[in-house]
Amino acid sequence: MNKLISGFLVASLFVVNYSVNGQDKKLSFDESWGRGYTVTKAIPGYAGWADKDHYLETDASDRKTYKVHVKSGKREPYIPVPTNDVMVFVKDKDIYIKYGQEAQKKVTNSPNEEEQNPTLSPDKKYIAFTRNSNLFSVNIATGKEIQYTNDGTDVIYNGWSSWVYYEEILGRPTNYKAFWWSPDSKQIAFMRFDDTKVPMFPIYVSKGQNGYLEETRYPKAGQDNPEVKVGFVKVEGAPVVWAAFNEKDDQYFGQPYWSFDSQSIMVQWMNRDQNNLKFYAVDPGTGNKREIYNEVQSTWINLDHDERITYLGDNKHYILKSDKTGWAHYYLYTLDGKLLNPITQGDWQVNSLAHIDEKNQIVYFTARKENSATMDLYRVDYSGRNLKRLTFGDFTHNTIMSPDGKYFITNYSNVNTPNKVALMDNQGKKIKDLADSRSEDFNNYKIGKTEYFTIKSDDGKFDLPIIVTYPVDFDEHKEYPVVMSIYGGPDAGTVKNTWKGTSNQYWANAGIIQIACDHRASGHFGKQGVALMHRSLGQWELVDYITVAKWLKAKTWVAKNKLLITGHSYGGYMTCLALTKGADYFDYGISGAPVTSWELYDTHYTERWMDTPQDNPEGYKNGSILSYVDKYKGGLRVMHGDLDDNVHLQNTMQLIDALTDRSVPFEFMIYPGSRHGWNRSKVAYDFRERARFYYQYLLEQPLPKEFN
Repeated sequence: MNKLISGFLVASLFVVNYSVNGQDKKLSFDESWGRGYTVTKAIPGYAGWADKDHYLETDASDRKTYKVHVKSGKREPYIPVPTNDVMVFVKDKDIYIKYGQEAQKKVTNSPNEEEQNPTLSPDKKYIAFTRNSNLFSVNIATGKEIQYTNDGTDVIYNGWSSWVYYEEILGRPTNYKAFWWSPDSKQIAFMRFDDTKVPMFPIYVSKGQNGYLEETRYPKAGQDNPEVKVGFVKVEGAPVVWAAFNEKDDQYFGQPYWSFDSQSIMVQWMNRDQNNLKFYAVDPGTGNKREIYNEVQSTWINLDHDERITYLGDNKHYILKSDKTGWAHYYLYTLDGKLLNPITQGDWQVNSLAHIDEKNQIVYFTARKENSATMDLYRVDYSGRNLKRLTFGDFTHNTIMSPDGKYFITNYSNVNTPNKVALMDNQGKKIKDLADSRSEDFNNYKIGKTEYFTIKSDDGKFDLPIIVTYPVDFDEHKEYPVVMSIYGGPDAGTVKNTWKGTSNQYWANAGIIQIACDHRASGHFGKQGVALMHRSLGQWELVDYITVAKWLKAKTWVAKNKLLITGHSYGGYMTCLALTKGADYFDYGISGAPVTSWELYDTHYTERWMDTPQDNPEGYKNGSILSYVDKYKGGLRVMHGDLDDNVHLQNTMQLIDALTDRSVPFEFMIYPGSRHGWNRSKVAYDFRERARFYYQYLLEQPLPKEFN
């Protein structure tokens, strides 16, 4: 799968001193952290296209946006053409509408009850919204409200997501919205959630004299999920029609998709075990359903809320994205669920659709085909023939196609090449270079060399991808401490062959080796690799991270007792696991918001990989940090936000309880007012404390005054 530069596959890497004649400057503190330009310079921004013949260019100096003709290069100020001259929004707990430059108009009057997610109908005559867990719409012209449901409570929500759907299935960008207008504006589909049986998790907010509790219905692994129904209402207010599913079944529903003519809706259904995905065509008038797709896998199936299916404009076909072969690929289906043919296939991964040329039946898409750590743009016929790579070189390409698919702009880089931008045609021919962020002073600076390569897994089955940044003036006869940055979650690799900016150069100047690495189940080896994590989170990730640790500590230039591993969320989990189960190989760890035992995390995410604690008790035990606290040694710093509604502070508290019972040293920091990420007021403090930890334990020096 990995087509690597010759010499990068060797397990023993020989590195020469990167300082050469002419390179006599080092980046200052401010320059390292991106305050000012030195080795790179500001370049224009290229955010998209004004139309099929003009790309958008935002000037690096005046920040004004211009449109540039692809052929003539003529550049003129860009005045956006409004695509939607109507805005709807909530203000002072009521909904307002604003047409173009006209004054805003209030369309609801309930100052004591706040509306949520106001959504304009396609014909712009109605606004749908939720209030007090019920679904409504308002006629904009008359101001008349229509209430579609009446049973909303603190545990029953109509058109408003239960937490686990918001977090894991529909996605946080929905802001809990769970209703969808039909294209003809005559109907609304929505989900009804019943959280009655879902346990309530309290989060203590310490503000004020007495504090208070946030109460969220949060189903943890093995516990009851919300009961869900899919309903349909006519805009004028007819009775709700329910889709013919039994809400008492243990099941999940994904985002539904209306048909082009609004006569049916495709509903995604999945069983609790998450290994059977079905699509149903549902009649919104009767609720009757008809199965049109059925996929079963031996491990799990991801219930994606974007790009699972893409309907074509011919209203006869859709493109399905699936990893059912062990690699993510696209398939062409008829609307009634008949597979016509694979569009892509092979031992490599597609990423996303870039453009569909329906007239010529060509699909443009991005994929990790040449190398799992890079991204390229390709084109292929609907039939799966005539696959062609359109981008070039050993780079990661971030591409934006023109509306008609005739051109694209690529912003590309690799670990040694700062970002460049080029204009290309849809045959892969470069029309012109647009920008180069490499500064004129690039060669005058000493910067720590960064390399991308792979090493063999212990069993020899996988080439584990790695990126290393070496210290400035690296000398293989000296010893250096190492910081290993990881995430580690399933199909969530972080090793990408892109320019890393200059923030890593501060620590390169300080004399620290920095390494990023991925394991066999991080997505570089397709779903077949990710599937190895089934029922065993924490196993293969740590096996492969230990392989990297052993590879490092076998080098004469790595300090044997100064390997620090760090990560946040799943990366926090892996950091804690490395300092307990893997403590013979890792010396220090900085862990942010870790899951410490998987029965403490939510149903949908956890059970996808692990099944339930009742079905897989050994897997949960083996994957829990709490099972290995007796092995803890080294130096661990753990941080957590007290208001984290995703990975609850409970996780860290249980770990801290176990460590204190054993009278072992560690550091612990609570960030008040912070969720899964730190409150903005705490970020600077956290930055300084991380630096302090590096200097104290890795460099054994006082923290420089620049951090104060």
